[in-house]
Amino acid sequence: MSDFKKESNHHDHDHGHDHHHEHNHDEEVEFITVIDEFGKEQRYNILFTFDSDDFGKSYVLVYPEDSADDDKIELQAFSYIEQEGSVGQGELSPIETDEEWDMVEEVLNTFLSEDELN
Repeated sequence: MSDFKKESNHHDHDHGHDHHHEHNHDEEVEFITVIDEFGKEQRYNILFTFDSDDFGKSYVLVYPEDSADDDKIELQAFSYIEQEGSVGQGELSPIETDEEWDMVEEVLNTFLSEDELN
């Protein structure tokens, strides 16, 4: 598990809701800072977040901040738990089962096909 801090590039605001595939590319870019077990920080842009009732978890799809202008970006997916009483901070966990990966892939494909329509 890794710790994270969720922030935005412009100003602080409460994000006590989930995106559920609703997004606006004119909005500011949100990012998380992942802190590994050695204390090293790495910033990732957030593509989107979503909840799964089937797995009872929240998920975030991210890509390295320094790859934002690349033609191809490497997406990473994690489940996460926000820290109680602390908006935008918590723990990331790896996705553990093939069933979870299949579900995340399906949500990503839906997100990408919706994005192409807009």
